[in-house]
Amino acid sequence: MNNTGSAPTKTAHRIVFANEKGGTGKSTTAVHIAVALAYKDARVTMLDLDPRQRTTFRYLENRVGTMEKRGIDLPTPAAEVFSGDTPEALLKTIARLEKDTDFLIVDNPGRDDPFARAAVENADTLVTPLNDSFVDFDLIGQVDGETFKVKKLSFFAELIWEARMKRSKVTLEAKRPEMDWIVVRNRTGHVEARNQARLERALKEMSQRVGFRVSKGLSERVIYRELFPSGLTLLDKEHLGGLGTSHLIARQELRSLLQNLNLPDFARSSEQMELA
Repeated sequence: MNNTGSAPTKTAHRIVFANEKGGTGKSTTAVHIAVALAYKDARVTMLDLDPRQRTTFRYLENRVGTMEKRGIDLPTPAAEVFSGDTPEALLKTIARLEKDTDFLIVDNPGRDDPFARAAVENADTLVTPLNDSFVDFDLIGQVDGETFKVKKLSFFAELIWEARMKRSKVTLEAKRPEMDWIVVRNRTGHVEARNQARLERALKEMSQRVGFRVSKGLSERVIYRELFPSGLTLLDKEHLGGLGTSHLIARQELRSLLQNLNLPDFARSSEQMELA
């Protein structure tokens, strides 16, 4: 798949989407962020670390197929599936890909393995999508069943903490920024109000202890599942037919999420897409 844009930058910004649980909208969120950046004239490359499911790669493969069938041209990130057998091979792949892109987006598999850990340790921006429930909150911390106060960090949160500490020691030498960890609350539309307030308190407490930021993500919407076969996103409004009010709200959610990620500036064009 071909990338968009012109001359390479010195260092790509690495965005890693990581969550050891499935069903959180991780790949969908990653693809939508990648396409949003491509629409803003950034050169974007996606690296899929799950050679069996290949969800991210398949999504963009479908996108290329739709462009060919319809005879249209859409901003589309480059995509590759990692097929190496060592973490060292992964780091070499990252080094190769980031030479010719503004943003390298890595979609981790929904499990803990050496490749996922290597990707996390080398993230500039780490994004962890969670469904808005205590079932998913358990990924980063355990809460008391009576008070809903955080009892302890989870294995995943400890892993990220250690990775950030390790990263901070080499930040100056490697000339890379401190790792920014954002927990993204996906699928918030059907959460009971009292439970949502408990989650907010627990996330706030945990964020203060571990040092991540919290952002609202993408609400539960059927359209995200419907878009996968065509590879289209909510940003491709001219090719989706009529958009209802809920779809316009979803685009606003995506715009807000992109802003909350606080990614570095990359603009090389005076005409950038307005996501609103």
